[in-house]
Amino acid sequence: MEVMLRALTSRWTVSIPLLAAITLAATWGRSLPGIGVVVVVAALVGAVLAAVQHAEVIAHRVGEPFGSLVLAVAVTVIEVGLIVTMMVTSGEKSAALARDTVFAAVMITCNGIFGLALLVGAVRRRVAVFNAEGTGAALGTVATLSTLSLVLPTFTTSKPGPEFSPAQLAFAAAASLLLYALFVMVQTVRHRDDFLPVEEFDGTYERGDRPTVRATLLSLAMLMVALVAIVGLAKVVSPSIESAVASAGLPQSAVGVVIALLVLLPETLAAVRAARRDQVQISLNLALGSAMASIGLTIPAIAVATIWLDGPLVLGLGATQMVLLALTVVVGVLTVVPGRATLLHGGVHVALFSAFVFLAASP
Repeated sequence: MEVMLRALTSRWTVSIPLLAAITLAATWGRSLPGIGVVVVVAALVGAVLAAVQHAEVIAHRVGEPFGSLVLAVAVTVIEVGLIVTMMVTSGEKSAALARDTVFAAVMITCNGIFGLALLVGAVRRRVAVFNAEGTGAALGTVATLSTLSLVLPTFTTSKPGPEFSPAQLAFAAAASLLLYALFVMVQTVRHRDDFLPVEEFDGTYERGDRPTVRATLLSLAMLMVALVAIVGLAKVVSPSIESAVASAGLPQSAVGVVIALLVLLPETLAAVRAARRDQVQISLNLALGSAMASIGLTIPAIAVATIWLDGPLVLGLGATQMVLLALTVVVGVLTVVPGRATLLHGGVHVALFSAFVFLAASP
C-alpha cells in the first residue's frame, strides 16, 4: 500500500497540479479561444482530481473519521473558491450563485453520493450496514443547516425578496460555523465510534499501510498548489461556463449545478471506492460531511465576501427546491433509522437526485 501511495504522489498527482499552475499563469487575464477553454477545463478537472487524491493520501495518514473530514474540507475550499471568483466576475448576474451551488451540493451529496454508496454496498452484501447514531446526527445537522441558511431567507420580512438582512446573514453565518464546529468535535473526539464502519474496519491502518511523513507532506504541498490552481482557473473559465449555459437555453441556476457537479465528482469516486471495500460508513461520512461543510463553511465565507461584493445575495430557495429538500430529509431519516439499507433505499435516493437534475435543467 505504501509503495502504491508513493507511486501516486510521485507521478500524475504531482505533475497535474504543476501543469495546472502553469496553465493558470499562461491564461490569466486573457480572452480564450475554443481550444484554450478546452485546455483550461482539462487542467481544472485534473487539478480537482489531484487535489482530492492528495487529500485522500493525507486521510490515510490521519485515519478515520479524520480522513473523511479532510476530504470534505478540501472539497469545500474548492467550492468556496469557485463561488467567490465567479461572483466577483459576474456581478449581479451571480446573486443566486451561492444558493444554487450550495443547494446543488446538498442534493448531490444527500441523494446522489448517498444513494450510490447504498446501492454499491447493497449489491455486494445484499444489505448495506452503517452506524445509525452517527449518520443520523450528521443528517440532522445537514437538515438544520439547510433550513437556517436556505429556507428561512424565503420567509423573513426584514428585507424584500428571498434575502437576509445584514444582521440575519451574520447570525446565519455564525450559527452555521459554530454548528459545523460542534459536529466536528463530536465526530472526532466525544463520539468518534459512532462514525466508524460497523464491520471489518476499526478506523486505523497498519504501520506499513500508512503513508510516510515525507509522502504526506508532499501531498499537503501539492494539495495547496492544486487548490490555488483550481480557484484561478475557475475565474479564467467562468465566462465560458456562463456562456455555454446560456447558449444551451438552460436557466442561470444551472451554473451552480455545474460547479457542484464538477467539485463533487472526485468525492463521488472516493465514496464509491469506500463502498466497494465494504466501508459504507466512510461513504456516508464523505457524503454528509461534504454537505455539512458546504453549508457550514460556504455561508460564512460568502457572508464575509459580501463586505466587498456589490449587488444582492439571494439565499432563499424556491417552492420546488424546498419540496425536494423536505423530501430528501424525510427519506433520509427513514433510510438512516434502521442502520441498514437495501437496494430500494439507494434507488429512492438516486431517483430524487435524478429529479433534481431534471428540474434544474427544466424548471
